[in-house]
Amino acid sequence: MLEDNLPHFDGRHYRNPEEWRPDETRTSRSPSQRIGNIFRWQMGLRPRWPDALPPQKPYDQVAPAPGECCVTFVGHATVLLQFGRAGRAPLRIITDPVFSERCSPFRSFGPRRVCPPGIALDALPRIDIILVSHCHYDHMDLPSLRALAERDDPLCISLPGNRRHLKKAALPRIVELDWWDGTTDDGARITATPALHGSARTPFDSNRALWGGFTIEADGHTVFFAGDTAWGKHFDAIHRRWPDIDLAILPIGAYEPRNLMRRVHMSPEEALMAFDTLGAKQGLPIHFGTFQLTDEAILEPPTRLEFACRPAGRPFRALENGDSLTLPSVDTKS
Repeated sequence: MLEDNLPHFDGRHYRNPEEWRPDETRTSRSPSQRIGNIFRWQMGLRPRWPDALPPQKPYDQVAPAPGECCVTFVGHATVLLQFGRAGRAPLRIITDPVFSERCSPFRSFGPRRVCPPGIALDALPRIDIILVSHCHYDHMDLPSLRALAERDDPLCISLPGNRRHLKKAALPRIVELDWWDGTTDDGARITATPALHGSARTPFDSNRALWGGFTIEADGHTVFFAGDTAWGKHFDAIHRRWPDIDLAILPIGAYEPRNLMRRVHMSPEEALMAFDTLGAKQGLPIHFGTFQLTDEAILEPPTRLEFACRPAGRPFRALENGDSLTLPSVDTKS
């Protein structure tokens, strides 16, 4: 059995433990070689998504009954979790909130949204806790964070090295958690979990901030949010610590060309492997169909996942932006 606590920081840069990678994805290429390959790919001719998709039907906002957890897919990696509590307002947690038109440092350049958020930013209910998995622009959107900070005074939880970015959004309370560290707030226990990915917001700060996911334990429910990650043996380590996950929120997109993306993103089939490894009761796919980051067709990830899940009927299906699922109360589950 591999160790859970493998070194991932050299005092200046964070790294992915190679021991967690499948053997076939381990490589002797230097970071500069990998960056060069990615640059050549980005400069080449690439298939393009349509500018917009046909309008979706609107979904009514849901509210949890006491003991329930309502989970709404807002879009990309943005998910709203609402934990119902008797006699109190629900505890509301949002992951990687991105409501901007582009995931880019520029207003008129960079990947543009082709599908609107399932809930508009100004229609969101009050947010208590924000989880930010890493500092890439499609996961850390400072204008969205700034708007939530001004309106709701939320707690923001991220990973080491991200505070310097998050402070620019004037967030009032920021907690950084290293892998496997946890904190408790408003009755919820939140623990940072490993991922195989990377980080940067400029050409000069590569891997200076850590990336990861989170496990949320609240009101008898356990929800795992993977953030952005490749397939790897870290899912075994997460399962050993949380063998009874109610919902696994897993990325399924941004995987082509495979020779470049397999070290940082999962294909739909790999996401299903992660779901099976975690032993989760339900799965929710994310990270597809909103911003074109790579070369796969816009509707390919959920279609491939549906076909991969079909033989055994695994409960791991995509939702449209704004649609929800509900985890029943603990009493109902028992």
